[in-house]
Amino acid sequence: QVQVVESGGGLVQPGGSLRLSCEASGSTSNIYGMGWYRQAPGKQRELVATITRAGVTTYQDSLKGRFTIAIASAKTAAYLQMNSLNFEDTAVYYCYAMAQYNRGYWGQGTQVTVSS
Repeated sequence: QVQVVESGGGLVQPGGSLRLSCEASGSTSNIYGMGWYRQAPGKQRELVATITRAGVTTYQDSLKGRFTIAIASAKTAAYLQMNSLNFEDTAVYYCYAMAQYNRGYWGQGTQVTVSS
């Protein structure tokens, strides 16, 4: 089994920055990438960004340039640097570990609130 834990959420003012961290533990040998998703109140969960062990990234188009995903050298931890945050970025951010054989593992989520 794989456990995924996020950290780094919190309250930030508009225009500010936050860095989210995610770490997968347990049976991680089949993990080939990590991703971040978010879910705002009353909305569906949406893709933020993903990254493979090889460093190949994908982003939600509207977040390119403000958000950056990175993967740790150990390949079972990932980070999301979020800059120029605005009210629309308020959401619960979830980390997702992508594994072989069509498996994936979600974290519990971390709240990001952008407020003045």
